Amino acid sequence: MDALQSVDRTKLPQHIAIIMDGNGRWAKERGEDRVYGHHEGVVSVREIVNGCAELGISYLTLYAFSTENWNRPKEEVNALMELLVNTIRKEAEELKKNNVRMHVIGDFCSLPEICQKELNEAIDMTAANTGLNLILALSYSSRWEMIDAAKKMAADAVSGKLKPEEINDTIFHKYLNTAAFPDPELMIRTSGEYRISNFLLYQLAYAELYFTDVHWPDFRKPQLYEALLNYQQRERRFGKTSEQIQTNTPQHA
Repeated sequence: MDALQSVDRTKLPQHIAIIMDGNGRWAKERGEDRVYGHHEGVVSVREIVNGCAELGISYLTLYAFSTENWNRPKEEVNALMELLVNTIRKEAEELKKNNVRMHVIGDFCSLPEICQKELNEAIDMTAANTGLNLILALSYSSRWEMIDAAKKMAADAVSGKLKPEEINDTIFHKYLNTAAFPDPELMIRTSGEYRISNFLLYQLAYAELYFTDVHWPDFRKPQLYEALLNYQQRERRFGKTSEQIQTNTPQHA
C-alpha cells in the first residue's frame, strides 16, 4: 500500500504551511549554482499545489521570499525576482483552470513593479476560483507583520476607531495579513533545518511542526503524503489532557 492510500481523508488539515528550504544546497550538491536549485524548486511547488488540490486541502501557504532574503547577493535576488515573474506568468492560467485561487501576504509594495503587476493579474484572474487557496508569502516576515498590525491598531486607536481595552485575540487577528485565512494546522519545513525562521509566528501557535531532511526540489507528492501521515498520528490537545480529548471524541460503531 502506498502512502496516498494510507492517508485518512477525513483527518486532513484545513491549512498547510511550508518553508521551502534547501534549493541552494540541493544545487550545490550537484555542482550547480543556487539559481538552478530555485528553478528546480518551482517543479516541486507545482506538484505540491496539485497534490493539495487533489486531496481537497483548503489552504496552502508557501514561504517563497522573506524580508531577510533581500540581504542575499544581489545577483541571486534579481534572479529570484525574474523567476517569480516568469513562473507566475506561466502558471496563472493553469491555476485558473485547476480552480486554485491565489493570494499574497507580505510587504507587497517592496517588490519590483513588474512582480506586483504579474501578481495582481494572477490574483484577479483566479479571484472567482473556489478550490485550493494558494497563499504566497513574499517579502514576508512574522515580526514585520506584527509590527505592521500594531501600527494599524495604534492609528485606529488615535483616530477613535479602536479602544485599547477592546483589543483581544480576535481583534488582533483582523489586523494581520492572514486575517482572511484560518491558522495552519500543519507546518512543514524541508532540508533538515529545525527552526521557524520568522514565519507565521502568531498563527503557528498550535500547529503541528514537521521537519524533513529532504531538500525542497526533491519534496514531491510522496513526501507530502508522508508528512500528512505523520500529522494524522498526532494527538492535538490545545492545552487539554489526553483524557479530555478522548472523552469529547464521538464514539463510532
